[in-house]
Amino acid sequence: MAEDTSRSIGPIVLLGPPGAGKGTQAKRIAERYAVPQISTGDLLREHVRNATGLGVLVKDIMARGELVPDDLLYDIVADRLREPDCKRGFILDGFPRTAPQAGWLDAFLENEFFDNSEPGKCGPIVIRLDVDYNELLLRLTGRRTCSLCGHIYNVHLQPPRVDELCDVDGSKLIIRDDDREEVIRERLFAYERQTQPVAKYYEGSARLVTVDGTLPLEGVSEQIFREIEAHSTGC
Repeated sequence: MAEDTSRSIGPIVLLGPPGAGKGTQAKRIAERYAVPQISTGDLLREHVRNATGLGVLVKDIMARGELVPDDLLYDIVADRLREPDCKRGFILDGFPRTAPQAGWLDAFLENEFFDNSEPGKCGPIVIRLDVDYNELLLRLTGRRTCSLCGHIYNVHLQPPRVDELCDVDGSKLIIRDDDREEVIRERLFAYERQTQPVAKYYEGSARLVTVDGTLPLEGVSEQIFREIEAHSTGC
């Protein structure tokens, strides 16, 4: 609807573990409200690809598999949030991952996004997708990938027509190394350790809302849209 694509919705932070559907929901929010989805991973790769000053600094760090230091990450995120397409709002996917990053984001938004701005700009809303641990394991360990075309299935939720064979080209489906249960369990534990302080940070300022991520895709989206629109109505 036209009113949705002209609405000021402000910054949106999506929280949720691997397999919760953050990427899918971020794309649906971006399409409905015509605001950018900003992924820190994509930003880093873009800077490296374009050999910017920041890209040169982070290239070797990423090549070694190390985390990009916060001070460099802040510069990259700040540059992107100053772009004109972020004026009505934006979706942050993969940032902040720690409480200090959340604190930096608050300070940046206060100093730049809202400083001397026109009335009607919305403060940030933080949306956490809540999915049961066992459901996450089901979603992630059930993933199978076509060895030829790369099409992805889930043996529990979206199985191929013929067991272990791709519907598109009949090739054998494989389990990628990062889809193995032992790897997934560690990813989920790591997420919980790292991001629990972020959720507590936002809970303390009454900006965190939780939606049921176990509902069908449309149901999750409708919950999120209601929260966003209720939040933006009060701006």
